[in-house]
Parts: sequence; structure tokens; C-alpha cells
Amino acid sequence: MNAQKNLNTSRPLDVLGKSLNSQVLIKLKGGREFRGVLNSFDMHMNLVLNDAEELESGESSRRLGVVLIRGDNIVYISPE
Repeated sequence: MNAQKNLNTSRPLDVLGKSLNSQVLIKLKGGREFRGVLNSFDMHMNLVLNDAEELESGESSRRLGVVLIRGDNIVYISPE
């Protein structure tokens, strides 16, 4: 049991905190993907992205600017 206590584990919100002001890739339910600079988030993982763009097949399809993404729609968030 002591080995588990010594593991360096992060909570999901800690990882998001380290990604502030960095570019992230987000996939939503339904398959839509967005990329942008993580400006802020809350405990529900609602996100505000700056310089956001929607992606199709990994390529930018539409520039959106500032967007709010509801946390309950997020499948994953990946720092780039």
C-alpha cells in the first residue's frame, strides 16, 4: 500500500491547470474537434478557449475566436 502513496499522480483539474495559456485539442461527443488556447476552466470542466478553431480530419475548417465549451460534452482534452 505504501507504494501507491508514493506514486506521482495528478488529478484531472491539476493537469488542466498546467495547460492554462497553452494550446489544447478537444474532442466532443458527436465527433467534433476543436483546438485553441486554454484560457480558463471550472470544476465542471467547462472551458474557455481563445483563438479557437474547429477541425475536420485534423485540419482547420473554421476559425471561431473565443468559445465556451460545456464540460459534459467533452470526450477528451489533450495538451499539444
